[in-house]
Amino acid sequence: MGRSLNAADARSIAIAAQGLAGFRPAPAPARTTPAAIRAAIARLGVLQIDSVNVLQRSHYLPLWSRLGAYDRASLDRMSHDAPRTLFEYWGHEASLLPVAMQPLLRWRMARAGSDAWTRIREMRKRRAFVAKVLGAVRERGPLRVGELETIPRQPKKGWWEWSDAKIAIEWLFWSGQVTASARGQLTLGRRRGFERTYDLPERVLPPEVLAMPTPSESDAVRALIAKAAAAVGIGTANDLRDYFRIPLALARTAIAELEEEGVIERVEVAGWSKPAYRHRDARVVAIDPARGALLSPFDSLVWFRERTERMFGMRFRIELYTPADKRVHGYYVLPFLLGDALVARVDLKADREAKVLRVQAAHAEPKAPGATATALAAELRAMASWLELDRVEVMPKGDLAPKLARTLGSPLRRQ
Repeated sequence: MGRSLNAADARSIAIAAQGLAGFRPAPAPARTTPAAIRAAIARLGVLQIDSVNVLQRSHYLPLWSRLGAYDRASLDRMSHDAPRTLFEYWGHEASLLPVAMQPLLRWRMARAGSDAWTRIREMRKRRAFVAKVLGAVRERGPLRVGELETIPRQPKKGWWEWSDAKIAIEWLFWSGQVTASARGQLTLGRRRGFERTYDLPERVLPPEVLAMPTPSESDAVRALIAKAAAAVGIGTANDLRDYFRIPLALARTAIAELEEEGVIERVEVAGWSKPAYRHRDARVVAIDPARGALLSPFDSLVWFRERTERMFGMRFRIELYTPADKRVHGYYVLPFLLGDALVARVDLKADREAKVLRVQAAHAEPKAPGATATALAAELRAMASWLELDRVEVMPKGDLAPKLARTLGSPLRRQ
């Protein structure tokens, strides 16, 4: 076993590696440059996508947490317009990733026959039908699922009751034969909705990326684990594996090789039951105790719940699909990072018609400092401004709600 670290130093390394320790620009729209956005994404390696839009699509929020009031249209252009710098694929779930990483994920595309979801894998048996769907994209793309005329349209219910064409196009997407050209329809110069549009990779991705050689599976996995180690700073083998959802057996081999090469070193963290690995460039830094950040439930600092609990002592669960009467903290809950601790969580909703950022519940963690409400109020005001909302209103749910409402200078809004 290598050197030992205390839990506070491990948190410092993790927060700094994720770009959450430094200065954040003042909350003024479009203040952050595209270069700063690209640098933040390169540091993280991946932005997880989720369709829920009760506050803001999840892939926009990590950049807000790190950069402040950046221009969301800049991120859209990077993933929708040529020359494209981001592409969508299965990174950590559905994700936006730098286009230069596409060769590192070709092994996953090649494994689609065994690694894809069961219902998608079954589409391998329907080669003629899949070829017909691919032909439609080739001839008429870019296309949304509803524009594919090859499917037998059958009325089905439920989110996962996909049509045959949807299953086929997802198989083609997983295997890399099609890619996402955009999300949502372009109407009057603005993207509306969130439906994926599919096209051929050669019509979407930069030719220089497609021309890059395909690394071996082992080389690609080793590169992904190295990127994960740099992004988390310090983590167990499971933490590193989870970042890009690498199969455990492949991850263990890559971790052993990276340790031998000196890219990572094995360390012991006080209170952690398993060995940890620290990236060679990761450093313990002083964390500003007043530096706050609201984190998407899909933010890469907290998306692996086991690590969040081990590192920050917060048992964080997404309750989106929990019946309303059984939710503990709310529907769309964001942890609040203050300094090096997760000190609160708030259930947020953007009421766009009323132009209000609504705090539907606010709960403090057991050891939250007295400054929590003041710091959270400032973060909520800044977020409301970024989202072009006029004010923040607090509902009377949660132990932190009364103090937060007083700090904001607004009475609790009754149900």
